[in-house]
Amino acid sequence: MAWTEKDIPDLRGRTAVVTGANGGLGFQTALALAGAGAHVVLAARDPAKTAAAVARITERHPAASLEVVPLDLGDLSAVKTAADTVLAGHERVDLLVNNAGVMAMPQRTTADGFEVQLGVNHLGHWALTAHLLPALLRAPAARVVTVTSTARHRARRLDPADPHLRRDYGPWSSYARSKMANLHFGLGLQQRFASAGVAAASLLAHPGLSNTDLQARSVREGGAGPLGAFFEVMTARSGMTPVEGARPQLRAATDPRAKGGELYAPRFGSHGPAVRRPIVRRRHQQEQIDVLWQVSERETGIPLHVESP
Repeated sequence: MAWTEKDIPDLRGRTAVVTGANGGLGFQTALALAGAGAHVVLAARDPAKTAAAVARITERHPAASLEVVPLDLGDLSAVKTAADTVLAGHERVDLLVNNAGVMAMPQRTTADGFEVQLGVNHLGHWALTAHLLPALLRAPAARVVTVTSTARHRARRLDPADPHLRRDYGPWSSYARSKMANLHFGLGLQQRFASAGVAAASLLAHPGLSNTDLQARSVREGGAGPLGAFFEVMTARSGMTPVEGARPQLRAATDPRAKGGELYAPRFGSHGPAVRRPIVRRRHQQEQIDVLWQVSERETGIPLHVESP
């Protein structure tokens, strides 16, 4: 039998933080976790859209335990404020789903001067995870799930001398690189959890071809070009539903059999039920993980070290 959100165990008493929880895969993730009894923190940028998401979840699950925390991943000060709000209200965080992201944006920078796709998709989540680390480590067996993409297979290596692609920017190559950063972040975080001997686990997920607003937004923003228009039409015609697309990250977050360092994705790459998929170990992968850590700490000024208990 294919895994679905009906297989999520009872999550009462657990706190989950979901980034980008007001739409698309993030909304479906928040909806399913709330339905399983978790207290869900919807960490998202657009207040009106988030309020609408809360109303939709409450309509489906009247007893849902929900909390809204404004989060702009493109502004490190806003990320710190969001994390401080979560920490002030919760002794522990059991689940962190690093879901939010942008795709094929025109060349832009974040509030901190980062290339926008690396800044939002990776560096913002790096900062959020680092700030929430004390609460994650206080949980009995926390999980951090980071969402990547098959676009990572087309990524160039991160250049420490030009991490923000000021010399050679391309919307799609930048997106691919940010998704490779997500993969390396998830793997590197698991290495640090394991080395420190803590119970927390870092897992990865990718949603395949899912029909959300991600493709349409890429076209609206004007950076995706003809390829963006092609993907928008293709996902509208043959993409999985957001419910189906959210299942890999939900399984990574909640399946009792899932383990740190694993990747969950559609069985057939872009489509299919959520299953554990092998991670192709590339040459120089450890070197690239180490470079990502160095660049991320340097650019954000935020260390991410896991201490032994």
